[in-house]
Amino acid sequence: MGIAPDAIRDLLKENEDHVCPDAPDTCVRIVAIAELPTRFGDYQVVAFWSNSDKKEHAAFIHGNILEGEDVPVRLHSECLTGDAIGSLRCDCRDQLIESLERIGKMDSGIVLYLRQEGRGIGFANKIRAYQLQDSGYDTVQANELLGFRPDERDYGIAAHMLGSLHVNSIRILTNNPDKIRDLQEHGVKINGRIPVIVPPNAHDRPYLETKRRRMGHLLDLEQGDDLVGYPDRPSP
Repeated sequence: MGIAPDAIRDLLKENEDHVCPDAPDTCVRIVAIAELPTRFGDYQVVAFWSNSDKKEHAAFIHGNILEGEDVPVRLHSECLTGDAIGSLRCDCRDQLIESLERIGKMDSGIVLYLRQEGRGIGFANKIRAYQLQDSGYDTVQANELLGFRPDERDYGIAAHMLGSLHVNSIRILTNNPDKIRDLQEHGVKINGRIPVIVPPNAHDRPYLETKRRRMGHLLDLEQGDDLVGYPDRPSP
């Protein structure tokens, strides 16, 4: 059972004239909610509009998460080449599928899909970074050569989305400590981490190694079991 029809009407009603007096430059509004049966289970999709980046973001919800505690949440940033085309240069699609499959088997959970292509630098710049990587630079070096930080993403929008969905606390599906810190700085209560590790392939191993070595991601690239070797492994 997902969000009930009466609760959906209430959410849409409270978002009709939604304003953010405390953070007017980062305001997110729910604009539509619909049923979305998927190959990963029954979901509902929530469409958001953000005034800060003028983009549409999405939440894919399994079960009833309203007023939820310790709701499993995956924050996934858009990756056209990986998510849609199946690029082997990154693990984005694998992580998205793994998260949808896992949450689809739980009582409830959310996948937030954020329009932050290329770690926030945009699609064209991401391909420019790929071009530099083809010349031997790693992902961090490529971003810096283009004048960006290694990761330009901001999770203030994600925090606001969770607030709009009346989520009280979460357990986050991530390997990225910076994502946890950023969400906490935006007021999200995080009560645990669920690792999302997928085996590397011949093309994305350097990319994953850079995330582990230079960006502090919690990865063990030699483990096939995505829960082995982590002290905060959830109970079976």
